[in-house]
Amino acid sequence: MKRASYLIIPALACLAGLSFDGRFDGRPAGTPEHWESLFNGKDLSGWDTYIGPPLDDSGKMLSKTPVGLNHDPHRVFTVADLDGEKVIRISGENWGALSTRKEYADYHFQLQFRWGSLKWGQKRGKKRDSGLLYHSVGPYGADYGAWMRSQEFQIEEGNTGDYWGVAGGTQDIPVKRQSDQALMYDPGGLLVRFSERGESGRYCKKRGDGEHPSGEWNTLDLYCHGDTSVHMVNGLVVMVLYHSGQLVDGKIVPLTRGRLQIQSEGAEVFYREIRIEPIGKIPEAARGM
Repeated sequence: MKRASYLIIPALACLAGLSFDGRFDGRPAGTPEHWESLFNGKDLSGWDTYIGPPLDDSGKMLSKTPVGLNHDPHRVFTVADLDGEKVIRISGENWGALSTRKEYADYHFQLQFRWGSLKWGQKRGKKRDSGLLYHSVGPYGADYGAWMRSQEFQIEEGNTGDYWGVAGGTQDIPVKRQSDQALMYDPGGLLVRFSERGESGRYCKKRGDGEHPSGEWNTLDLYCHGDTSVHMVNGLVVMVLYHSGQLVDGKIVPLTRGRLQIQSEGAEVFYREIRIEPIGKIPEAARGM
């Protein structure tokens, strides 16, 4: 097995020059004046849907033709009643994403999710899976015919908070190697560059387990400022990521803004309380140190 190529930079050095007082325009982040709701509780206004090519039960594409943009014959993305509340339901039947029409940078994004009961295709008998993709740019369907180039805040049973680089997304993450040879986020580790073309691959395990049991609501917080991001699950910081980038013509260039995507990936899942606020700095509570 190839060894990871470590960047010779202690993780703590990445905090140099960063301030964490959590202020923006003189008011604390998290106040009503800052939050913008991205779900109106009625319909999917402000969002696009995209569905990739149909898949068989093994995950193999049955054709190269995607179902397409804002065409959802199986009603994969809907607004549903759940326990008397309007929520977004993603059935998981086809692989694709619900995408904001706007691009965002320097923000605190928050949502709540809860697993449903349905599983489809290759996800039958496996962990329920979805994902929050941020800094999404470029064409639809760049990854597996379903998702734009982006950074992934994994949403999967037992693995919520993991990182995946999607269609060329790259990040530097402080890690330590586990006994199973997997690389896990560790704030005291050394930075490793995660890239689909690199020796370390594009996947990094989160640290800690903040996820509630299936059937309960979970709150995810994503902080992005400059090229740094933080994954937080039910108030627990599970990963801090640095130097967000993308592969362009064989070179890594910065990736610090883009759309937000919520994945459909073979499992039924519900979302609510989707909102975003601008930030000038990453707050103290999200330092992850």
